[in-house]
Amino acid sequence: MANRIELRPQKGPQEMFLSTPADICIYGGAAGGGKTYGLLLDPLRHKGVKKYSAVFFRKNSIQIYAEGGLLDESRNMYSGIKGARLKTSPRPKWTFGPDSGSIGFAHIERDDDLSKWQGSQITAIMFDELTHFTERQFFYMLSRNRTVCGIKPYVRATCNPDADSWVAEFIKWWIDQDSGYPIQSRSGVIRWMLRRDNAIHWADSKEELWEQFSLKTEEEQAEPKSVTFIASTIYDNKILLDKNPQYLANLKAMPTVERERLLNGNWKIKPAAGLFFKRTQIGSILTTVPADVERWVRAWDLAATSEDEGGEPAYTAGVLMGKRKNGRYVIANVINVRLTAADVRATIKHTASADIALYKRVRVRLPQDPGQAGKEQAQSYIKMLSGYDVIAKPESGSKESRAEPVAAQWQAGNFDVVAGDWNEMYFSELESFPISKFKDMVDATSSAFSELENIFDIKNLIS
Repeated sequence: MANRIELRPQKGPQEMFLSTPADICIYGGAAGGGKTYGLLLDPLRHKGVKKYSAVFFRKNSIQIYAEGGLLDESRNMYSGIKGARLKTSPRPKWTFGPDSGSIGFAHIERDDDLSKWQGSQITAIMFDELTHFTERQFFYMLSRNRTVCGIKPYVRATCNPDADSWVAEFIKWWIDQDSGYPIQSRSGVIRWMLRRDNAIHWADSKEELWEQFSLKTEEEQAEPKSVTFIASTIYDNKILLDKNPQYLANLKAMPTVERERLLNGNWKIKPAAGLFFKRTQIGSILTTVPADVERWVRAWDLAATSEDEGGEPAYTAGVLMGKRKNGRYVIANVINVRLTAADVRATIKHTASADIALYKRVRVRLPQDPGQAGKEQAQSYIKMLSGYDVIAKPESGSKESRAEPVAAQWQAGNFDVVAGDWNEMYFSELESFPISKFKDMVDATSSAFSELENIFDIKNLIS
């Protein structure tokens, strides 16, 4: 006899999410709260209803098909259900019998993609990570939220905090505007919304909106939508905490901005000076370079042009970072200079020679700009540094996202800095990041850490 499969919500926010009668419910606001599981669980209640349709939306198809993504999670949950069948073409769709409803998956990457949904009727619209979608995309798809299956159309969405997104403004009634944290007494409370001329009007009841906008007919009175926000954090996901306690430790180890967003659900925090690096967070200022460094990397951030907008030469920065036997990191030297293109090349080569003389083995990491010109420049540098351990890599993501891994270790007190006349210049730029005009030394620090950790990951795999 086949094992009986049982899928159910956890008590607390997840159960509240699955029981709310709101037309629109936004769920989560932190990492690890069981958002995706709750979202995937929701449409199973109606899977036996003929012509019921639920569609899960992500920003791009990779987020659907990636290992551990929506499709993988749906397989884990749906495969054991009697009659479950997954079609993969033209897009993934689950059915559960000849007269069952359907649960599909799609992406909306650009506003141009919206035309593909013209004329569609979708009973349940599911946005996974709503902050990744534009306001126009959300409200256009809201117009596709209709059905004749007998189930009242509804929208469900999950998200993590993003202070700059339209969602932050949309749910601000549920968020303390001073602290940025959800107001727990308002979590799950329903309000009513009416959109007119791209402006959203709110009320505590639909009757208030009927009166305010003189909505008389049955069709007009159906225009207001009920909305709620349900806050959830990893502490509400007891199953995850039991099965993977390390996930909580990972969230706690993140840099301040991301920790506040993903662990504590802060909707107001933004990258600001001092939130990534503070000089008071380093372990110590060393008078000499420690003798137990196992590996060195000198990473460079090259001036994009020979002059900045004011007509002055731009900065080229090189950060020498090492990892010690005890697992700590050390910044031994920082170069930050304004030079012509020819002098930059000479400086990099002379520095590589000096680093080898002092520390025997030092990898040189250079950035590779996108396009053929960037590739040719990188190859030119590698040829110039023939005989040295040198690598060129493209940089991806924002400066803030690239700085987050090294900032986490910095904030944990795992860095020491060797005393030098460059210290004040270095600390000042790090502490003012990301609002400072120049970020060259921060970028080089991020690249050095990335390369150092990549080297050690490979070394550990080999051993």
